Amino acid sequence: MRQDEITKSAFETVTKIGLVALLIVWCFQIIHPFAVPIVWGIIIAVGIFPIYAWVHHRVPTHGWLAATFISLTLLLILVFPVVFLVTVLVDNLHVVSDHLRAGTLIVPPPPQEIKDWPVIGAPLQKVWSMAAENLEAAVQQIAPQLQEFVAPLLGAAATVGLNIVKVIVAVVLAGVFLSYSEEGYRLSRAIGRRLAGQQGGELVDLAEATMRSVVRGVLGVALIQASAAGLGLVVAGVPLAGLWTVIALILCVVQIGPILILGPAVVYMFSTSDTLPAVLFLIWSIFTGLLDNFLKPLLLGRGLDVPMIVIFMGAIGGLLMSGIIGLFVGAVVLALGFKVFNAWLKVEPSTTSEGRAS
Repeated sequence: MRQDEITKSAFETVTKIGLVALLIVWCFQIIHPFAVPIVWGIIIAVGIFPIYAWVHHRVPTHGWLAATFISLTLLLILVFPVVFLVTVLVDNLHVVSDHLRAGTLIVPPPPQEIKDWPVIGAPLQKVWSMAAENLEAAVQQIAPQLQEFVAPLLGAAATVGLNIVKVIVAVVLAGVFLSYSEEGYRLSRAIGRRLAGQQGGELVDLAEATMRSVVRGVLGVALIQASAAGLGLVVAGVPLAGLWTVIALILCVVQIGPILILGPAVVYMFSTSDTLPAVLFLIWSIFTGLLDNFLKPLLLGRGLDVPMIVIFMGAIGGLLMSGIIGLFVGAVVLALGFKVFNAWLKVEPSTTSEGRAS
């Protein structure tokens, strides 16, 4: 082949690759505003597919009807409680703000036992006593710490409405994905085979199972644990229970747990209530704090040929790197990487087998 023909062929190849890359980037820019709802829709659809399959089995000729029923039910389960919690949160913040402006916010004095607590006892009693005697002075003293905490909280609150809209869109998209679940499954396996050969289908199944496991073991456990914490706060009569429940849910999702909310609530109960209600609330708080230790081994990693620690590390690492969606992306990527690495370890190099044969 002559030099000019080689140059022409190379130029045509580069042009085709460039056009394909341009098309991919263009398509990505078009769908970028919908990327988060689409990813969430896929996650929700994969997570609730067993429920959809059960409903679809009862109405086998109307897959769209089963998907619509699941979507509407999910909207009732997810969206309305979120709206309710946000409404309670805003109302509680208004109440606190009104009391602060009127100077009527009363903080009970701390119990004497607090000063004997190791490390945090003395400074906690000092701040609490100052708040009980002069709340304005106490707020001014801890103003720098409050600013560091409140600033990101206000930034997150500013996007609450937009996030609720994204959740609604994601639930609707999940219903669409469920109605085309068979076609989507075949498409994903076809893409998997094109990328990874015969093992592509197995990796697609692993990604699906991992995503469903994270929905159960991380978000499901967080919702159960935060609900138990909120129930205890409401029954015990702790002020601003709705606000603390929302914060407890956030702490449970990021795997910190509700202890940062329940601990001060226990102290409050012992300082303001009778012994029996306070002890009962303490027992309930301990049970709630340990609840994830029992539920996660049952729900996280169940049905997967991947160690639970890999799923958990992927979920937490993804959360720290990419936010809430990273819970799922990190767990899926780390599980797939574990399977590929495990398959690579099981394949013996040809040189080793030749050396043994000789």
